[in-house]
Amino acid sequence: MLWLIVIIAAYFILAAVFLVDKYLLVSTIPNHKVYAFYVGILGISVLLLIPFIDFYVLKPSYLLLSFISGASFLLGLFWFFKGLKLFEPSRIVPAVGGILPISTFLLVYLFSGGKEVLGFWEISAFLLLILGSVLITYEKSKRISLKSLQISLLAAIFLAVSFVTAKYVYLEYPFLLGLIWTRLGGVLLAFIFLLSPQLRKELFRQKTVIQKNTVVIFLSSQAAGAGANVLQNWAIALAPLAYLAFINALQGVQYAFLLVLAVLISIKFPKILREEVSKEAVLQKLVAILFIGAGLAMLAF
Repeated sequence: MLWLIVIIAAYFILAAVFLVDKYLLVSTIPNHKVYAFYVGILGISVLLLIPFIDFYVLKPSYLLLSFISGASFLLGLFWFFKGLKLFEPSRIVPAVGGILPISTFLLVYLFSGGKEVLGFWEISAFLLLILGSVLITYEKSKRISLKSLQISLLAAIFLAVSFVTAKYVYLEYPFLLGLIWTRLGGVLLAFIFLLSPQLRKELFRQKTVIQKNTVVIFLSSQAAGAGANVLQNWAIALAPLAYLAFINALQGVQYAFLLVLAVLISIKFPKILREEVSKEAVLQKLVAILFIGAGLAMLAF
């Protein structure tokens, strides 16, 4: 169960990165297209791994899968960032958290021809983790609208495609080699983004000069996010194919970490993430954490 420890560590780092993403999207990098472009282009840093591995070109079919994985990941982030920009996190995060593991499960089932299935206890753990993930971020006063649901659905489907195609690459090739090729797919899409006149205008116009402290925050966040992404992909490579959807269902752990971090800093930085402090909200989140804990216990033991 090494993959379980690895993904929990990844989600702890991603919880902190999420807070920084929200801060930058609200304050200093308001265009989600620009933000997605920078995230994608930074994927070129994986080329630094080439001297340390036996690097070679994949078979054409797996090369295509790796590019689909990297491009789908960036598209998933694009729609997720757009959702965060247009709506409160409580409208986007629960929807993506519920749709993503189900989409991953269905894709694995379809791609494997129905061979990869879960037993009773695995399904029970899976459902508890999804329920906990949705419940911990849901706010009754901010119901999911049709538009926010559409954006969440697009983000979840693209991310699910990315995870499943990456898994098939990792099944055939060494992890670091597969990681390099999948990230290059995102880099390629980032360059394709430059064909958009609107994006070029946002990137190069005088008004979008970013302050030095913002650059430091962004690069630090992305470095941490890149490390978490490597851990997440390592967990994808380690986990059995049938368990791939658990990688997504376990995002409830990230939201639990996020809740703790948000409470610690919300007094000083209220615009990053506003958390309800009513008794009802606290009870709801405690119940969600119990569901997540029960799901983890079933999965681990």
